[in-house]
Amino acid sequence: METAFLDYLTAFGDSFANPQKRIFVGYLLAALAIAVAAILLSSRHARRGGMRLAFRRLFDRRIWWSASAKGDYRLFIANQAVMLAVAPALLSQLTLAGLLFEGLHDAFGTRISLWPALPAWVVMAAFTTCHFVLDDFSKYGLHRLLHRWPVLWAFHKVHHSAETMTPMTVYRTHPVEGVLFALRSTVVQAVGISTFVFFFGDRVDLLTVLGANVFLFAFNVTGANLRHSHVPISYGRFLEHILISPAQHQIHHSADPRHHGRNFGMALAVWDWAGGSLCLSRRDAPIRYGLGG
Repeated sequence: METAFLDYLTAFGDSFANPQKRIFVGYLLAALAIAVAAILLSSRHARRGGMRLAFRRLFDRRIWWSASAKGDYRLFIANQAVMLAVAPALLSQLTLAGLLFEGLHDAFGTRISLWPALPAWVVMAAFTTCHFVLDDFSKYGLHRLLHRWPVLWAFHKVHHSAETMTPMTVYRTHPVEGVLFALRSTVVQAVGISTFVFFFGDRVDLLTVLGANVFLFAFNVTGANLRHSHVPISYGRFLEHILISPAQHQIHHSADPRHHGRNFGMALAVWDWAGGSLCLSRRDAPIRYGLGG
């Protein structure tokens, strides 16, 4: 029992100390700096009041200590324990990658080395880019299914029941949804690793910053946590066709029926653009969060 509790505390602390996690303290501080700058630049009232009013708006007790936010905190604590218990029973990415690698070997009859003269950094850049794009597309696909299939929506609506949003809302999920996304991650990483290692051998590596995929790091450090917040930062019409802005993800959480089924993308907006579910942000559109009716 004591070992399990220590494992739980380690996993709990890892959520804030690990740069591969969304709520890594460095990302939270970066989001705070971006939010303060956005408020000071966009609000005359905030400019007159300075930093004090900006921080008062950001740390409004009605948001951080609302019934909805308390639900976020409880689910975060509970889901940490659930995933810690379930994880050993899930197929690991290395096991699946090994099986896929053997499958490729059987299919081709021998190991294939593509472009042996290609510099290692080119292979690394290609692997890192492919990994990020495939990971993002799979998140979009699963997210869309969670909305489209009633049996999956029954689980996903837990996340959309949030009526106030904080960075902790990202963990406001049903455990079944957590398992689905964990399995998705295992499959995506196993496919990428096995394929690239089979064709490029030991030249395969990931370009990282603090241990996180360089693209994922850039996504998180530029304010990903503001997607679950009340700070509507827009990227402008052109860029919002390529990247999902915080304001666009806030639209995804809107209780307004006009916004239902919009902006399923995580980082890239091109999937929604191609799939007909893209919705650009508007400055004059206040949003009420939650399930509505």
